[in-house]
Amino acid sequence: MVFFSSLVCRLTDTTTKATHYFHRWNHYTTPAIDEYFVSISSSSTLSPQDRNKFLAKLLSNSNSLAHPIPFLRNNIMRAYLRHDSPLDAIQVYLDMVRSDVAPDRYTLPIVIKSAVQIHDLPMGKQLHSVAVKLGFARDEFCESGFIALYCKAGKIRDARKVFDENLERKLGSWNAIIGGLNQAARAKEAVEMFVEMKRSGFEPDDFTMVSVTSACGSLGDLGLAFQFHRCVLEAKPDEKSDIMMMNSLIDMYGKCGRMDLASQVFDEMPERNVVSWTSMIMSYAAHGRTLEALEGFRQMREAGVRPNSVTFLGVLSACVHGGLVEAGKAYFEMMKSEFDLEPGLSHYGCVVDLLSRDGRLEEAKIVVEGMPMRPSVVVWGCLMGGCEKFGDVEMAEWVAKHMVELEPWNDGVYVVLANVYAFRGMWKDVERVRKLMKENKLVKVPAYSSTTTTL
Repeated sequence: MVFFSSLVCRLTDTTTKATHYFHRWNHYTTPAIDEYFVSISSSSTLSPQDRNKFLAKLLSNSNSLAHPIPFLRNNIMRAYLRHDSPLDAIQVYLDMVRSDVAPDRYTLPIVIKSAVQIHDLPMGKQLHSVAVKLGFARDEFCESGFIALYCKAGKIRDARKVFDENLERKLGSWNAIIGGLNQAARAKEAVEMFVEMKRSGFEPDDFTMVSVTSACGSLGDLGLAFQFHRCVLEAKPDEKSDIMMMNSLIDMYGKCGRMDLASQVFDEMPERNVVSWTSMIMSYAAHGRTLEALEGFRQMREAGVRPNSVTFLGVLSACVHGGLVEAGKAYFEMMKSEFDLEPGLSHYGCVVDLLSRDGRLEEAKIVVEGMPMRPSVVVWGCLMGGCEKFGDVEMAEWVAKHMVELEPWNDGVYVVLANVYAFRGMWKDVERVRKLMKENKLVKVPAYSSTTTTL
């Protein structure tokens, strides 16, 4: 009891009310628990994150866990998942199995989603076997979860097999395969699947349209974008906000290069969230419109919308395109100091790219060496691009060594290194690199183009 009292004190200023929840909890049996689970979940005295953590801790330590039904454990796992703690959710499931409590049709979708979040394909396959054994494999939520799992792991053939084997599939399965194909960078197939869905008599919902408009943006097909805009208007839900679909339209038009139409959608939105602002900032940055992107960021802060890590990625990208080195460095520091956001690999990549393009190669090297995570080949490539631009042979050789360790099959490293040598007139070294490419059977990949067709 002391543990729970101290936990409640940390999670809310209204200790009495939260403790009151706990005392009432212990006096109710399983049928009544759901009511109090909902009441705590909707409590305005706790922030969403702390509320989920409180519920998960409260449930996991409750004596009611001895009840031999999966209801309580499902709620525990769902709370952990909402708190972005998929590993804790999976641990609850494992404890559940060890306690001989059989999962039900509500258990597996939660665990599958946890496996998707941590990219655990082997566990996903084991869960698939469990679903088949228990007869849940054709359940809409289990099926869509397995499709998402296989798509995210790059196993498109397995995802299609799961999808194709069920002739009585629901809309959720269509959404999963369309979204999975889009996330797997197979935009054309995602659009084709959408067309097949429509021909099968299904009407898209907001989740469908978000995925397919994103796929359309990846294709850059403006004619197709106009058609999907009409589909979005037809799919707009009357009973809930359509902000998610409007955000997808901003992203779609931005990727198609029509910032005027993206801005029009944005201006006509009755409400905007962080995704709305971030979509505009990212789109402006992608098209090199640095001033508009930074102005959007300023207006976003004035509107009281808190930026997230993706927002700062757009801001830093805008600085890269505009060559605003000092501003970029300031925004990078602002991300950490003012908004307490931990920069990711992409943020460090932007800073390295920004410095490298300006010729500050030594400074960029310091950033790379000080990264809290291992630099990716993309980050090294940004620094290598600066070496090529300014002909820094010593730095190029140092970067090339690291890039070859990461991707020994990548011909681009050798091509750029040869260009750096050529820049300095070091023709013997150029010949040496070309000879090395031949010995390693590395051939420069030729460029290609593709065409798209409308519906």
